[in-house]
Amino acid sequence: MPATTFSIKEKEDIRKIFGKPLEELDLETFKKIHRELRSRYHPDNFEHLDNEAVKEMATEKFQTIEALSEKIEAWLTNSQPAGSGYQTNVSDYLRPEAVFAIKRLKIEILTSDKDLKYHLFGTHYRWLQFGDSFKIPNTKASIVIDEDYAGRRIGFQESVRMYLTFGEGDSIEDMADWLFGKIQGRATSLLIAGNAVKVEQYEIVNAIKKESYLRIGPPVAS
Repeated sequence: MPATTFSIKEKEDIRKIFGKPLEELDLETFKKIHRELRSRYHPDNFEHLDNEAVKEMATEKFQTIEALSEKIEAWLTNSQPAGSGYQTNVSDYLRPEAVFAIKRLKIEILTSDKDLKYHLFGTHYRWLQFGDSFKIPNTKASIVIDEDYAGRRIGFQESVRMYLTFGEGDSIEDMADWLFGKIQGRATSLLIAGNAVKVEQYEIVNAIKKESYLRIGPPVAS
C-alpha cells in the first residue's frame, strides 16, 4: 500500500479544522475531534435554513472534513508502531467471501436537478410522499424516500434523502451501477451514512460495502 502523503494546503487545512498540526495528532485524539466535527457540520443540522448558499457551504465543509479524515486515519494507522495493540479489520469488507446486508442505509444526494428525485423513484409525476419506495431493478433491494416532495422547489440546490435496504445475496455492484447511472452528471455531491463519497461507481460500491458488511462466510440461504 502506498504511503499517505499530504500537500502543504492539506496540512494547513488540518491545522485550521482539527486545531492541531498533523504531527501532533494521535489516533485517539483524531477520532474524538472527528466525531465532534461530524456532529457540528453534518448537513442535517442546516436543513432548517432557507439560505441555500449557506447549506451548500456547510455541505462542502463537511466533505472537506471527511476527505481529510480518511487520509489522516490512514496515515495514523500506518504510523502505529508494531505491538501497539491497534488492529483493524477495515479490509475484511473487500474480501471475496464477505457477506453484506443492511436496513435503512441513509443516502443523501445534493443536486441542482430538481427532477432527479422523481427519476430515482421511477415516477412520471412530480410528487413523492414520505415512505414511498422503489425496487432497484435486477435486485431485491429497495429505496425509501425520507420526506414529501411536490413539484420543483425554488432554490439553488436541494438534498434528496432516502434509505437503502437489501439482504444477503443482493448484488451491491448492481445497486451501485443503477445509482451511478441515475446520478452521474446530475449530483453535486453524495453522502452515504453521512460520509462524503465521490460520484464514481467504484467509490459507491466500496462505501456501501463498508457500511453493510456483516461477516466473512457464505450468505444465509433465503
